[in-house]
Amino acid sequence: MAITIKTPEEIKIMRQAGKILADVLKKLARRATPGISSLELDKLAEKLILEAGAGLAFKGYRSQDKIYPASLCISTNNHVVHGIPHKNLILKNGDIVGLDCGLKYKGYFADMAVTLPIGRVSPQARRLIKVTRNALNLAIKKTKPGIHLGDISASIQDYVEKNGFSVVRQLSGHGIGKDLHEDPQILNFGTPGTGPVLKQGMTLCFEPMVNEGSWEVKTLDDGWTVVTVDGSLSAHFEHTILVTKKAAQILTQ
Repeated sequence: MAITIKTPEEIKIMRQAGKILADVLKKLARRATPGISSLELDKLAEKLILEAGAGLAFKGYRSQDKIYPASLCISTNNHVVHGIPHKNLILKNGDIVGLDCGLKYKGYFADMAVTLPIGRVSPQARRLIKVTRNALNLAIKKTKPGIHLGDISASIQDYVEKNGFSVVRQLSGHGIGKDLHEDPQILNFGTPGTGPVLKQGMTLCFEPMVNEGSWEVKTLDDGWTVVTVDGSLSAHFEHTILVTKKAAQILTQ
């Protein structure tokens, strides 16, 4: 496993990339209201990214023999991640929606995701969103040089399961830099004291994916959209972070 340590110049560029992406997600979140189609949000994401002088990270992304056709992943309700935008997928009151977006700026990537309530959602859905967001924040707060990656993974799992939810096990976070997905693989479950040791200059994407029910998921026939097997709700949050001398900094802030 080759985990790259970023130079100060690389970090500067990635910080700029993260700032652009955070602004894009903020504007998308404002538009994510009842009545808008997921395709409209995708077109807006592409427009905002290109107008900022960045490139598209997701559109054209190849996984095995599959090519992702959009600039934004939009996952609603029991969709976990990688939902493909469509003109007929209209957000409605009571939905929860995950917006996952990435971009490339001056040769370096940034990646970020949020889950939002659309209109008035159930207390359970709101709680699921809160726990998933808190799990990400907990992982970031725990991050510092010298600890094992397994410490982060275990803390996410412990917090989520204590709150009565489950973490998806077939998907993970990742390193990031010149490639959208770099080493290491960052699981949302694990054992303390295992895995690579974190070092200053590493850039990582933590992304808890939390299900209301069972942790089991499956991929639909489109080859991309991942859904819960039991039909329960799912939430997803992600930040690109930098391991600094004493702690972690969020680059997509």
